[in-house]
Amino acid sequence: MPDSGASRPAALRFTLPCDLSHVRHASQTVHQFLVEQGCGEEILTACDLALVEACNNAIQYAPESARTRPVSLEVIRTPHQLEVRVTDHTKGFAWPEKIELPAPESESGRGLFLIQSLMDSVLYLRGPGENTLVLRKSLSDERRNNRSQPRMENDGLITGLLEEITSCYESLSAIFRYSTDTGQARDLKKFAHRLLSDLASIVGAEWFVFRHARDQSYIDVLTASESALDMGPIDVRGGNSDEKFLEAQAVISRKTISFDANSATVAGDPIRLKVRARGLVYPVFVNDELLGTLAIGKNGKSGAATQPVFTNSQTNAIGTFAQFLAIQIANARMHEASTANRISARELEIAGTIQRSLLLKELPTLPGFELAAFCRSADQVGGDFYDVLKLGEHTALFVIADVMGKGVLAAMFAAILRAVLRATPELNREPAALLSRVNRLLFDELSEVDMFITAQLAFVDVKARKLIVGSAGHCPLLIADASGVRSLSPEGMPLGILPDTEFVSETVNLPEHCRVLLYTDGATEATNATGERFGQARLMEWLNHTRGPAGELQGNLANRLAEFQFKTGLNDDQTFLIITG
Repeated sequence: MPDSGASRPAALRFTLPCDLSHVRHASQTVHQFLVEQGCGEEILTACDLALVEACNNAIQYAPESARTRPVSLEVIRTPHQLEVRVTDHTKGFAWPEKIELPAPESESGRGLFLIQSLMDSVLYLRGPGENTLVLRKSLSDERRNNRSQPRMENDGLITGLLEEITSCYESLSAIFRYSTDTGQARDLKKFAHRLLSDLASIVGAEWFVFRHARDQSYIDVLTASESALDMGPIDVRGGNSDEKFLEAQAVISRKTISFDANSATVAGDPIRLKVRARGLVYPVFVNDELLGTLAIGKNGKSGAATQPVFTNSQTNAIGTFAQFLAIQIANARMHEASTANRISARELEIAGTIQRSLLLKELPTLPGFELAAFCRSADQVGGDFYDVLKLGEHTALFVIADVMGKGVLAAMFAAILRAVLRATPELNREPAALLSRVNRLLFDELSEVDMFITAQLAFVDVKARKLIVGSAGHCPLLIADASGVRSLSPEGMPLGILPDTEFVSETVNLPEHCRVLLYTDGATEATNATGERFGQARLMEWLNHTRGPAGELQGNLANRLAEFQFKTGLNDDQTFLIITG
């Protein structure tokens, strides 16, 4: 509060938080105090400018450890002089002996030049933990006319600097305000509308539209100040009817495009279709990736086209806000991708656990025969699985299946199929009848999610050396002996295609020293670096020329497939069962 008294000077002392959003209120408080003290317009303008710049510097350059400490302001008015003291908690700096107006393209130095020019004297006192900037302005007409400090002769420059500082201050305040609220960007559309509405207020714009890139080919409206500006997506690839639109031109050229009411535009341009507008289009790229475009401006007015729509500082503010919004969009996309990846990773982990639980820890034994199994999962867990149900001392049911799909759902259907097969012991010796039963039980659930299962069942009686095979759209079963390799592929559609599918079976004798291979299409569809598939012919050739116990054959085939796709990696699960005897 101001101090009063006939024998002492008038004074105003207060503090403001180390936050840019409080600078304006502090400036207004000092301004009102000076008005009450009878200061004229020139004194008021000079103090407004210098004080805003001094407070901005005191807050912007404060280290994080000092953000909780306030900035102190003291204004003392004597009959002949006005003194303003700004105490900060920055690291301080050496005040230059001579200050000159920096080049227009310079990003710094203007504030010190402005303060030096507006005040009669400036003193910067550095101390441990705090610094004080002392600004003095003479209230004497005679002294004001004979002051030794350089005087600003160009009133237009003062006005321009005031406008620039005000714009920068308001822009920074808004950016800081939005940055501190970490939760407000969850609804990106609302966030963008509030942010750009603040920008429009700062730069005096009457309309805006921000289009975000759906991909690198199209931009579509994220938010607009009026519905008339939402005219659907724009193709920004070039070589099409949209490439003459202002927003497409800005993207293709990667340059800001200014336009006024007299600028030539093509028919249908969304910006000019509903509003006879003037303004600019700012293309937004982050790390060379198109994020969108910001078009902002004013409605057409008589004679307005002869003046720039926005000053340099306002244009800079537009760019700052556009880039800030682009960063929020990029962060939102990264967050969505990260969340999706975490969910996907967790789903794959669950699916992998289910899939591993389906695999037998130990294969059963059959007199006179050897068994081996292999299952290699691709990066994305699929629905491959195998099973061997020991039915008697000399009999077993071999199962191999592939659920079409990935992730948890495929793994769950594989688990359900395994459970249904094991729960139907009365049909384990009749593969065709068992497949029909399973198809009826699973059809509704499979068709509801547009999934199906290929499966192959093989009943083996080693004492009778007999093999009965049933197939539901699965890969052929291969049998090799001294005479060569033959395939068994009984007719039957995959499970889940039709509710009343009839399956058939084939019965064959198992020759002496035979080799039987059941497999999924991950083996035959393995590809090499040239895109060539391993194929069934190569698989049959391998089986025809390879001899040995089942365990050796399993390792040999696994290595052969791995070598074939050495440079391409696994694109599908690979599962197979081998029987030798």
